[in-house]
Amino acid sequence: MIRITIKDKFPKVLIARRRDDNPSAGDSIYFGPFPNAAGALRSVLKTIRRIFPYQSVPNHAKRICLYYHLGLCPCPPMFDSEELRKEYKKTIRHIINFLQGNTKKIIKDLKKERDLLSWIEKFEKANLLQNKINAIELITGPFYNRGLDLNINPNLTDDLREKEINDLINILNNNNVPVKSLEKIECFDISNTSGTNATGSMVTFTNGEKNSSFYRKFRIREMNTPNDFAMMEQVLQRRMKHNEWPYPDLIIIDGGKGQISSAKKALEQIRVKIPLIGLAKREETIITSDFRKIRLPKDSSALLLVMKIRDEAHRFAITYHRKLRSKSFLR
Repeated sequence: MIRITIKDKFPKVLIARRRDDNPSAGDSIYFGPFPNAAGALRSVLKTIRRIFPYQSVPNHAKRICLYYHLGLCPCPPMFDSEELRKEYKKTIRHIINFLQGNTKKIIKDLKKERDLLSWIEKFEKANLLQNKINAIELITGPFYNRGLDLNINPNLTDDLREKEINDLINILNNNNVPVKSLEKIECFDISNTSGTNATGSMVTFTNGEKNSSFYRKFRIREMNTPNDFAMMEQVLQRRMKHNEWPYPDLIIIDGGKGQISSAKKALEQIRVKIPLIGLAKREETIITSDFRKIRLPKDSSALLLVMKIRDEAHRFAITYHRKLRSKSFLR
């Protein structure tokens, strides 16, 4: 059976041969019994643990263990704050819902939390939640072979990214944006406060994963008024002059028609042809270079990929902007 010690300060997820406590006391929740502990049961637990890390021993040592470094165990030293304790209890609730078959509720809760984190610009945490959502949808979907878990299938993350990329390629080709591959994607964003300390960011995703070694930041030159369109044009011009940086298969702009027009102008001036799209913030609508609107379902894997890339560009731009603003304030 699977035993979850819900009355513990830090609940554990364990494998039990029998009930080790009084059922009426409600100290633990049990799932099972399962006929094959060595096979299916451990496979299920490995899958869950990759998504929701948990402690798996009755008495954890008061030090960081190997499983922490593998991203599988939140060790006792990590629970020094009330916030971390609440996060772990939330994780245990998700595991219980998962084992009870309430995956829709988990996904709903995770999406709600993801949207809130995006709203307050905590994009790294929002991306982590999105990865959990993607994994849950994959392993609970009708196309998933439950004999293969995240541990048995080490290429699961690659499979998710491949699906996102292939979906985006198909959607773009069907909307007059010809792309053959999306091995490299660059995304650009502008951040400023009433035109001051204006910055531009360039983030790079390789095969659907961020590649920070190719990130670049730009300090906007000779502009003290809020003109995002002109700033975007300047950033694209400066980036394209660096032909020692390999050109991407696709450029994504954070913005709508105005930003797309500015980006097109920059590309035309140096006679470079690269597929170009924008993402309008209000409706999360993809805008093509010929101003065609592509509206996709909110759970579209292609849209989620574009949003993830856009959010990372926004995070990188605003981080640099705040740094410049702080330096300016200290002067």
